[in-house]
Amino acid sequence: MTKYVCTVCGYVYDPEAGDPDNGVDPGTAWENVPEDWVCPLCAVGKDMFEAQ
Repeated sequence: MTKYVCTVCGYVYDPEAGDPDNGVDPGTAWENVPEDWVCPLCAVGKDMFEAQ
């Protein structure tokens, strides 16, 4: 699975790990991450992430 990196702070969203602390279960593809999800480190939206 493709990982996505925050262009602001460098946080990497790994679909295999998800973001369970913020309601995104492990195994959740980027396309299925809710549109209102924000980076857990700097709080920017999904539009600030790029495929890695």
